[in-house]
Amino acid sequence: MTTLSAANAATARQRVLVIDDDRKLCRLVRDYLEPLGYVVSAAHTGPDGVAAALAEAWHAVILDVMLPGCDGFEVLKHIRAKSRVPVLMLTARGEETDRIAGLDGGADDYLPKTFSTRELLARLRAVTRRAVQAEEQELTEVVVGDVRVNPATRTATHAGEALTLTPVEFDLLHALVRAAGRVKTRDELMTEIREREYEVFDRSIDVHIAALRKKLGDTAQSPRCIRTVRAVGYMFLNPDETSA
Repeated sequence: MTTLSAANAATARQRVLVIDDDRKLCRLVRDYLEPLGYVVSAAHTGPDGVAAALAEAWHAVILDVMLPGCDGFEVLKHIRAKSRVPVLMLTARGEETDRIAGLDGGADDYLPKTFSTRELLARLRAVTRRAVQAEEQELTEVVVGDVRVNPATRTATHAGEALTLTPVEFDLLHALVRAAGRVKTRDELMTEIREREYEVFDRSIDVHIAALRKKLGDTAQSPRCIRTVRAVGYMFLNPDETSA
C-alpha cells in the first residue's frame, strides 16, 4: 500500500517524502516540518523517488520537476499508475505550461521554488486534508433507488437481496452509483478500476457491465439501472429518470 488510510492519517505522524536533487532544500523542508510533527524522508533522483514513493505508505509527496535520471513528470506518471498519494509539485520552472502538465498528470497542487515555508505548510495541509475527505467519502455507503453499496464491507444489495459480484463488478457498481445521474466515460471507469490493479482493458468494460446488468436484472434495451450512452460510456439512473 502506498498511501495511508483516513483513520491512520488522523492518528499517525504525517509521513512526507521529498523527491528533489537539491539536498539543501530537502534539509530545509525537513527542519521546518519535523518540529511540527511530520516525519520527512528524501530521495534525490527520479528513479530513487519512484522506488521510495511506491515502497512505503506516505501522507504526501513533494516532487521536483527537474530531477536526474528522469524528470518529475515521469516520476508522477509512475506514481499515479499505482498510487493516489497526494503529490505537491515543487519546481523552479513556473511557466503555465509546466503547471498545467503537472496538474493534468495527476498532481494535487503546484508551487514554485520561491515558496515560503508557511505557504508550503498550508498547501501540504490542504492536499492531505482533501485526500482524507475523499477517502472518507469512498467508504460511505451509497443508496440509489433499491441499490445499496457499502464500500467499507464491499457488499451490495438490490431490492434487499445480496448481490454476488466479482471485485471488478463491485468497483464498477460503486463508481456508477456514486455518480448516479451523470455519465461515466469508459476511460474514467478504466482509470478507477486500474487503480485497484485489475486486468482491465478498453472493451472489457462492456463485458463487465453486461455481467453487472444481468445480476441487477437489467437490460441494455430497457434500462432501469444502467443506461448506455453511445460512444461515451454509462450512467447509473436515478429512480425518477428511468422513464426518461
